[in-house]
Amino acid sequence: MTPRDTRTGGVLEAMILPALRRGGYGYKAQVKIGNRIGGGTHKVDAIAEGPGKPILISLKWQQVGGTAEQKVPFEVICLSEAVRAGTYSKAYLVLGGEGWTLRNFYVGGGLKDHLKHADDVHITTLEGFVALANQGKL
Repeated sequence: MTPRDTRTGGVLEAMILPALRRGGYGYKAQVKIGNRIGGGTHKVDAIAEGPGKPILISLKWQQVGGTAEQKVPFEVICLSEAVRAGTYSKAYLVLGGEGWTLRNFYVGGGLKDHLKHADDVHITTLEGFVALANQGKL
C-alpha cells in the first residue's frame, strides 16, 4: 500500500495565508486552542486577527477520495464549541481539493439539519474563502 501524501495541507496554507495578509488580517498559524470533545488537543490551521474577536480557520484538503470527508462533521462540532466558549467571533472550515464527493452538501449547509450549532461554522470552498479574505470580509 502506498503511503498517503499528507503534505497537501501545506499547499492549502500557502494559499490562505497570503489572502489573509492581503485582506489586512494578522494571523497565527498552527495554534492549539484547547481540547476537543472527548479529549485530545484541538489545533487549528490559522487564527485571523483583525478588528474584534479573532476568527478560527480550519483547512481540510481532499485531493483524492479519502477520510477528510468523514472528519468534517466532527470538526464542525469542535469549532462550534470553541466559538460558543466566547473567545472567537466565528470559525471557517475551508474545503480545498478536487476529491470531495460531499462538498456541495457541506458548503450548501447540509449539516444544519443534523448538528445543533452548525451555524457557528462557515463551511466554504478554498476559492470562496480566498475571495472573502482578500477583500477583508471574513
